[in-house]
This record gives sequence, structure tokens and C-alpha cells, in this order.
Amino acid sequence: MRSVRVSRTLHRGFVRPPATPERYRRFLALLRRKDQAAFLVTVCGSRALAGVVTIDDIARGSYQSANLGYYAFMPYAGQGYIREGLILAITHSFRALKLHRLEANIEPVNRRSIELVASLGFRKEGVALRFAKLGGRWRDLERWAMLADEWNAARAAWAARGTRRANRTRGAVSR
Repeated sequence: MRSVRVSRTLHRGFVRPPATPERYRRFLALLRRKDQAAFLVTVCGSRALAGVVTIDDIARGSYQSANLGYYAFMPYAGQGYIREGLILAITHSFRALKLHRLEANIEPVNRRSIELVASLGFRKEGVALRFAKLGGRWRDLERWAMLADEWNAARAAWAARGTRRANRTRGAVSR
């Protein structure tokens, strides 16, 4: 709960992590559903909580898709922990969960988040007008998506360039 309190300014207008024991219990109960998954991103060594990655609304059948969510906690925002957590969670989504597609819906003003998904190989598909009610207002969201084969190609390109070792992580992700 301390991580949520010290990160309020960072999260304002974008996400509302569970800030009370009751809300945290509800968050954990949601994760028991088959259409949800979440991962805690921790700092190796100290095991401090750096952030959270969620895979929401997992649709099976002919879709095999889900929504991707994520947020960092202070003081770890902007240090690469969420990027590393996303790499592990996305890989898990495409390999273990056997998803075909992941989508991230992001407010256009959230430039850091847009830069993050773009750097991972997500592509902008467009803007969904008044897609979600956030902070009491209907907001437009940019829709960014990636397919499993695109993820595999992006990882192969990173390996070929030597820009990222396959299993190098600054943090750990636990489900």
C-alpha cells in the first residue's frame, strides 16, 4: 500500500492501483478468474515492488486475445523495470497462454507509455473515441497491438542485433 501512496502523482489520471487492503483483496480475487493474469515486477536482490503488469479480458475461441495493462511504482518509474516485466509477461502471454494478439489502450497524453509499447514493437491501429470512462470522463484511447508472430520476429531482431540478451532482466516477474 505504501508503493501506491508514494506513486499517486505518477498514476493520477491513468491508473488506480488498489490502495487499501480491501481493494487489494478484490484485485487478487479478480486474478483467480481464467480471463485474467497479473504479474508483480520486482527489483532483483531487494525484491522491492517496481510495478505491475496485467493481462485482462482474455478471450478464447476464435479470438485468442487480451488487453495489456501496466504501471510502475516510485522510485522505479523510468528505470527499465516495467519494460523488462513487459518483455517477460508478453512472452508468457504468447507462449504459455497461447494468445494470438495483445492490445494496449493508452491515452494519447501518456507519451511515455506510448513510447514504451512502440519500442517493444507494438503498432498503432488507431484511436477509439470515448472508449473508456476514466476520472469520471469518457476518454479517447490509442489502440496499440501486437500479434504473436510479430513478437517472435521482434525478439529475433533484438537477438541478431545483440541489443538484448535473451534472458537478461533487471527485475523479476512473479504471477
